[in-house]
Amino acid sequence: MEKEIAVVGEHRVNVDDGVEAGRDGRNDGEGHAGGGAGEGVDGEDDGNNGVKKDGEVVKEAEGEVTEKATEAETGRTKRIASLDAFRGLTIVVMILVDDAGGAYERIDHSPWNGCTLADFVMPFFLFIVGVSIALAFKRISRVPDAIRKIVVRTIKLLFWGILLQGGYSHAPDDLSYGVDMKKIRWCGILQRIALAYLVVSLVEVFTYKSRPRELGSNPFAIFRGYRWQWLAGFIAFSIYMCTTFGLYVPDWSFVYNAGDTDGGKSFTVKCGKRGQLGPACNAVGYVDREVWGINHLYSQPVWIRSKACTYSSPASGPLRDDAPPWCFAPFEPEGLLSSISAILSATIGIHYGHVLIHYKVHSERLKHWMLMAIVLLISGLLLHFTNAIPINKQLYSVSYVCFTAGAAGMVLSFFYLLIDVYHFGKPFLFLEYIGMNSMLIFVLGAEAILPAFVNGWYYENPGNTLVYWIQKHIFMKVWHYKRIGTLLYVIFAEILFYAVLAAICHKLGFYWKL
Repeated sequence: MEKEIAVVGEHRVNVDDGVEAGRDGRNDGEGHAGGGAGEGVDGEDDGNNGVKKDGEVVKEAEGEVTEKATEAETGRTKRIASLDAFRGLTIVVMILVDDAGGAYERIDHSPWNGCTLADFVMPFFLFIVGVSIALAFKRISRVPDAIRKIVVRTIKLLFWGILLQGGYSHAPDDLSYGVDMKKIRWCGILQRIALAYLVVSLVEVFTYKSRPRELGSNPFAIFRGYRWQWLAGFIAFSIYMCTTFGLYVPDWSFVYNAGDTDGGKSFTVKCGKRGQLGPACNAVGYVDREVWGINHLYSQPVWIRSKACTYSSPASGPLRDDAPPWCFAPFEPEGLLSSISAILSATIGIHYGHVLIHYKVHSERLKHWMLMAIVLLISGLLLHFTNAIPINKQLYSVSYVCFTAGAAGMVLSFFYLLIDVYHFGKPFLFLEYIGMNSMLIFVLGAEAILPAFVNGWYYENPGNTLVYWIQKHIFMKVWHYKRIGTLLYVIFAEILFYAVLAAICHKLGFYWKL
């Protein structure tokens, strides 16, 4: 199944609001945000807004913080623990659904309409990207430098995305590597992150001089102050909606090859429609087939677990005898049109970051965050249950954007309240450690590079490795139940292991950043 992640920026900014300091203390030496914040994978760019610097705090009472020292008085900046914990939680969920989703299909990606635990991962990371961009670009010393770093970061994301998810790596089960360029997958998780990061960051940088320095008492002042960011989001929304409901989708054909030596079997899907949101004739798939070519799309779409394709739905199973042709077809869940819609998730996230910058009282931040989260949740649910626009991760529908962004706002508010307001952070330290080194955990765990390395040292045959021995003898045979054994393996041999690894890296001061 898809593995989802988002990449975080690597430059911190100095801040002027009050959240307890002392968690991280790492600094890249720059007081401006020239590097941007594609936050989610390398965990480096939380912007650190909301952190008290040593000697700054004069008074803190009932969530209100007054600070005396200016940003120029200290070079140290510290991270927002709640944002690290949120990112770490998202990575933990990603590992859980990727590796235990096969045994617990209810947490795996929804076959089409609907939203499961796995479907929250991608928009959560994009939301974090947006929050981090706002914080990282709070200060910009030179706009050209900021643009250069944004472009370099985008190129890095594209490179790693194609390398890890383009088909070159066959980890962890297949020890071979390489990809047929006729079938390379151009789209992927990191490529989607790159697009959202590029667009939202450039808007933030180009509108730097027009930003408000102070907000009035009007609750909508923050929306007016950052109107260009919302305009960019509206443009992305308009492109997506107009294309989705206005583009004519003709009949299309493909060749399904299930290992046959005769060249496979040809199928034709009848369409000739507009505005369809089903698997067969939606504009999202049509755009990708036309732009990338059908051979370059994801070859194992989750719709193969839908009721129209298998009686085992929502689990995987044999295809029905009367399964429609599209059940055999490829589909790109991180395609071009759906990635344009994904920009909205980062746009909403950047608004939450702006709230963190401008509102100085904890209660004001939480009130604004929670109110917006509730509005988004209700909007998404109304669109879904009225069948106007169903919640759909594969299409990245507008209702899906609203529902998942509202959920992300709730989760961030929860962590912020517990960790940064009430200082109840120790139970979440393992999440913070993972969140601070999330790029490392993504590559080693989510993309299975570490298990593949271990599997390379086998005994007699490639199936007899330490990883498989642990799975079989410590978890499966002990519990005599595959589902429980799989879940416990993921929790203790993967999540706990990577948490310990991230904690060791943190203690050693090692952080992998793009």
